[in-house]
Amino acid sequence: MLAFATLILAATTAAGQTAAQDYPQWRGKSRDGSASAFIAPQTWPDSLTRRWRVDVGEGYATPLVIGDTVYVFARRDGNEVLLAIDAATGSERWHSSYPLPYTPSGPTVAHGSGPKATPLFHEGKLFTLGISGVLSAIDAKTGKRLWQTAAPAEVPFYSAASSPVGATGIVIVHPGNYEPLTAFDTSTGAIKWRAGAGGFFMSPLIVTLGGVVQVVSVTQQDVIGVSPDNGAVLWKHTWAGGGMGGTMPIVYGDTILVGAGNGLMAFRPSQKDGTWVTETLWQTSDVTFYLSNPVVVGDILFGLSQRDRGQYFAIDAKTGKVLWLGPPRQATNTAVVKADGLLFLLNDNAELIVARASQVALEPLKRYTVAESATWAQPTLSGKRIFVKDVSSLTLWTVD
Repeated sequence: MLAFATLILAATTAAGQTAAQDYPQWRGKSRDGSASAFIAPQTWPDSLTRRWRVDVGEGYATPLVIGDTVYVFARRDGNEVLLAIDAATGSERWHSSYPLPYTPSGPTVAHGSGPKATPLFHEGKLFTLGISGVLSAIDAKTGKRLWQTAAPAEVPFYSAASSPVGATGIVIVHPGNYEPLTAFDTSTGAIKWRAGAGGFFMSPLIVTLGGVVQVVSVTQQDVIGVSPDNGAVLWKHTWAGGGMGGTMPIVYGDTILVGAGNGLMAFRPSQKDGTWVTETLWQTSDVTFYLSNPVVVGDILFGLSQRDRGQYFAIDAKTGKVLWLGPPRQATNTAVVKADGLLFLLNDNAELIVARASQVALEPLKRYTVAESATWAQPTLSGKRIFVKDVSSLTLWTVD
C-alpha cells in the first residue's frame, strides 16, 4: 500500500512539473516572453549539451512543449506540416500535413516559404496559421485535422505571421490576407465574430484591463480592445505603426506598449462614466522595431532596436526614458526570453546570449552557438531545456 501511494505521489509530482514546463503558444503561457519553469544553474557551463537534432522543414514558428511532446510547424516537400516529436528522444510520433503551393513575393524571398506564425495549443487542439493565411485545427493526440479555413483569393504579400490566441470555445487571429481580427469556434471553425480593420504581422493578446477581459490587437490604423464574448470594439487608439511591421502589444500594469519602425508608444485605456477612453503616456523614437519583440522585467523594457543595425536597449516602462543603448551592429533580429532576472537573446546568427536584466548596461554571462544556420524563430525554454528552431532543423539543448 505504501509503495502504491508513493507511485501515485510520484506521478502527481511529475504531472505538476510537466504542466509547469508547458509552453503552449507564441511567447509562452502569458504571451509576454516568459520561459516556462526555467531552472538556472548555479554556474553557467562553458557549453550547452546537445541532446538531439532533427530535420523538420523550413519556417520560423516557435516549437510548443506540452507534457513530453514537442510540436513544431514547418514546410517540407511542398506541404505545410505539423509534427509531434518525443521531447526526450527527438523521434517523430505523428505528423499532419496538407499541400500548399506557395511562391514568396520579391521582398520575402530571403525568408523562405515556411510558416511564420506560431501554433496555439488550446482545449486539446492545435491551431496553426499557415504562410498563406489558412487556419487549421488539429487533434493534439492523434494529428487528425478537424477543420480548415479556405485559402484566401490573394495570399498576403508579406506572408501571414499573426499567431493565434485562445479564449473559451474560440480561437482568435488575423487570418487570410491580413483580414480583421476574427474569432472561430474551436470545434467547428465557424466564424463567431469579426472586429476592426485588417491586421499585419502583430499577434493578438488577451488581457484584463479595468477588470474587463479583452483582446488587444493592432490593425493597420489602430490598436484596439475587443470583447472576446461578442467582438464588440471597446476602444481604439490611433497609431501610425500598424502597417510597418513591428511587435505585438505588451501590457505593463494598466499600460499598453506598442513598437514599430516609427518608435515606441505607451498608452492607457480606461473607463470613464461607462465609456472607454485612451490616453497617450509617452512616445520615443530613440528605439524602433521591426520584428524583435521586447520583454518587461520589473519596470524595465529590454529588447533590440532596429536602429544602427541592431542595438540592445533598456527603457523605463513608466516614463519612456532610455536607460542605456548598446553598441550598433549587434543583430538583424533578436528573439528575447526572460526568466528570473535573466535575459536570453537569440540572435539571427545562431548566437544565444545569456545576460542579466540590468538597468545599467547589457551584462552577458555566457554566449553559446546553438545552430548551424540562421535562427529567426523564438527559442522555447522549458525547465533545463532549450529548443532551438533554425532554418530547417530543431535542436534540443540542455543546461547541465
